Amino acid sequence: MLKILGKAPSINVRKVLWTCAEIGLPYELEAWGQGTGRPAPTPDFLALNPHGLVPVLVDGDAVLWESNTICRYLAGRHQRTDLLPADPLARAHVEKWMDWQATDLNASWRYAFMALVRRHPDFTDAAAIAASTAAWNRQMATLDAHLAAANTFATGQSFTLADIVLGVSVQRWLATPIAHAELPAVRAYYERLRQRPAFLSHGATHP
Repeated sequence: MLKILGKAPSINVRKVLWTCAEIGLPYELEAWGQGTGRPAPTPDFLALNPHGLVPVLVDGDAVLWESNTICRYLAGRHQRTDLLPADPLARAHVEKWMDWQATDLNASWRYAFMALVRRHPDFTDAAAIAASTAAWNRQMATLDAHLAAANTFATGQSFTLADIVLGVSVQRWLATPIAHAELPAVRAYYERLRQRPAFLSHGATHP
C-alpha cells in the first residue's frame, strides 16, 4: 500500500490525496508536520526528503517528494491518461497549468496567506499584505479569463490533474479573508469541482 507522509490540512498533501481518490488508490497517511506531534523533520524523514517538507510518497522502494510530481507519477503509474494524457501536446497543456500553479500563483499568495490565515508573526507588514493580495487577484484573473473562454475545466471539457492542483488553489483563494476580485468564471469552476466527491473530501476542506 502507498504511504503518504504529511497532514490532511496541507494544500500540497491534499493534491495527492485527491489524486489517490480519483484513481481509487488505497493509502496510509502517516502524520507529519506542524500540529501533528511531529512538526520537525527527523533524520529519517530528511533521508526521504532533504528539504524536510510534506508530502512524501513511499511506493515500495520508490520515494518521491514535490506534490505535483507525485500526482504525475500516480497518474502515469496507473495509466490514467484521462488525468495525464499520453499525447505530448495534450500532456503539455495539463502540465503548463500545473507548473503555473506551483510558480506564479503560489508566489503571489504566500505573504497574504501567511499573514491572514496562518497569523505568522513574520508576516505583518500591511503594504506587503496588500501587494500580495493584489498579485493574487491578478493571477486568479488570468485563470478566470482562461476559464471564461468556454472551458469547463482547465484544459477543455475533460477533468485532468491540472484541475486538482488548481482546485485546491481556488479553494485557498476563496477561503482567505481578502478583498476578492469579481471572477465569475472561477466561481463557476469551483461549483463544478464541488460536484466531484473526491474534491469535497480532499479539495474543499481547508483553506
